[in-house]
Amino acid sequence: MPDTATSAEQRLTDVSRRLADISPTLSPQLRQAAGYVLDHPGDVAFQSVRGSAAAASVTPSTLVRLARKLGFDGYEPFRHVFQAALQAGAGELGGRASRLNHHTQTRPNSVFGDIGETALTNIGALLTDDNRARIEAAAAQLLSARRIAAIGFRDTFACAYHFAYVGRIAMPNVELVRGQEGGLLTELATFAEQDIAVVFGFAPYCAETLRALDVLHRAGCRLIVVTDTLASPLVPPANLAFNLATETPHFFPSIVAAITLIEAVLAECVAQGPENMVDNVSRFEQRMRTLGAYVE
Repeated sequence: MPDTATSAEQRLTDVSRRLADISPTLSPQLRQAAGYVLDHPGDVAFQSVRGSAAAASVTPSTLVRLARKLGFDGYEPFRHVFQAALQAGAGELGGRASRLNHHTQTRPNSVFGDIGETALTNIGALLTDDNRARIEAAAAQLLSARRIAAIGFRDTFACAYHFAYVGRIAMPNVELVRGQEGGLLTELATFAEQDIAVVFGFAPYCAETLRALDVLHRAGCRLIVVTDTLASPLVPPANLAFNLATETPHFFPSIVAAITLIEAVLAECVAQGPENMVDNVSRFEQRMRTLGAYVE
């Protein structure tokens, strides 16, 4: 018997992917409605069709037409997909969020509590069976690559740096693309079909990131994209895309889910990879100790 939560989450993922795929072909009003649905699945789940239409600045009939474009008989069956996935994912994560919320209420205006609640929610949205399969697929692609580029600018530079720093301990072919002082094109020039790039980008999307994606895509380089919505401009050229929750009370998008994803992908690489990857990690640690990098 299939797991109800997994089935609900999978159905929502399928609907979201189809919506992202057809979005470029839609009329401006339908595309606007699609963008709202992709960016606010939680709101769509429990708002009325009029409420969602007002929030998206479209008419209710536009949302109905969008649902029918995806093969639904009307808006309610479409909305039920979002409701079922949200309810199925409530479980243990909801309990943790509730406990954090209780602490927040006992300490009014606690930013700490708000940060904790959204961080747990963001990580919880990542931990699905669908993403587990994508993580395994990403690791397999990385292990088959000649070279691996890590790319992220401005708010996602920390993600790219973390991926490159930790990744090359086990896989020396990981390289951080910095794009400093006008050198972006020079850094990307030698990447080709045998190579792969892991690209991070959250709204507002950086022009340099999109330029890097275009250059690498035209070179035949495989692309793993980590972004915040399937409507992101980073998604179309991707061979594999992760859309992560980045909600936070902070003024910058949260990278908590992205860092968790990085840890999961790199751990999977070591799990799937040859024995010499473990040797690489051991040699790195020994070298650092010999150089006096650690305080005993």
